[in-house]
Amino acid sequence: MKQTNETGIDGRIPNSQIRDTSSKIIFGDSRLCSQFLQGYVNIPLLKDVKPEDIEDVSKQYVHMFTEERNSDVVKKIRLKGNETPFYLISLIEHKSQVDYNVIMQVLRYMVYIWESYEKEQEREHKGISKTKDFRYPPVLPIVYYDGAADWNDGIELGNRVYLSDVFEDYIPNYKCILVKLKDYSNAEIMKKKDELSIVMMISKLQKAADFAELSKEVSVEYLNDIVSKSPEYLLDIIAQIVEILLVKINVPREEAEAFSGKVKERHMGELFANFEAYDVQETRRVAREEGMKEGKEEGIKEGIKEGIGESIILAIRMMKEASVSREITCQQLARQFGLSETEAEERLRENW
Repeated sequence: MKQTNETGIDGRIPNSQIRDTSSKIIFGDSRLCSQFLQGYVNIPLLKDVKPEDIEDVSKQYVHMFTEERNSDVVKKIRLKGNETPFYLISLIEHKSQVDYNVIMQVLRYMVYIWESYEKEQEREHKGISKTKDFRYPPVLPIVYYDGAADWNDGIELGNRVYLSDVFEDYIPNYKCILVKLKDYSNAEIMKKKDELSIVMMISKLQKAADFAELSKEVSVEYLNDIVSKSPEYLLDIIAQIVEILLVKINVPREEAEAFSGKVKERHMGELFANFEAYDVQETRRVAREEGMKEGKEEGIKEGIKEGIGESIILAIRMMKEASVSREITCQQLARQFGLSETEAEERLRENW
């Protein structure tokens, strides 16, 4: 059965919140969601959850979403081994910045989910919610945090209520599961050996310089082995994540689309090889600022020249290590740095 995600047929990003959209792509897919629950949520009941056990019910709560919060995803998960009808509804709230009020945002969802469940059961069995044995389904609140700043507290409702220690017996309390992406090293993530591992490592990137470090830790063989076994629709999802990242760090849209196309062609390793692991615009900005501090026009020119020169050397080294041919490398240098064919070839002779 063909699977889809919620980014649209043409793969375009539906809203302006880049990191939020990335998260919605991840959790909008049942296969990636099941890999997340198995690998990053320490609850034994969820270790055997398969993609077919997961149903996306986000549309039931669409009226609660706004432009700022449309990354919210609500899942209904069927737990196997239960003779009576039993559903676990997991609520995954994404954040890219520390937000201590997320505990209240999640609570609103939880209450609405329970109210919706109650109405559903009442339609089937009038008065059942008033009986002693009636139970509401558990709601698993997960906060997926991929920001860079530390987030060490603020995921317990009691901490947000004044005098909660005095009125402990009379106010509700609960905790969110806080999954902090920054706490996982790439080595730990790679042990999962699944498509989500690629997505998670890409999602960890906060700036262009991080890409160079990632390319050193992840082998081309690892990437290509995973994508070689992935279904076509999932390759499209990974490609969208890649494209979102590249646009975020100032790679022109057409270039980002070309690079993400490598993923769809199952050549993930070539993406790492051909991508310029730097931000040319940022390199020039920093170089200019350093030159301006010296107050010399020559300093500005030299700063720009040196910054771009180092980036060219880095790009050549990465492509050579990935066994990219000299011809393709030359083409990439010319296109990315605005060099003539002669200039690109000269750079290759000096640094190959």
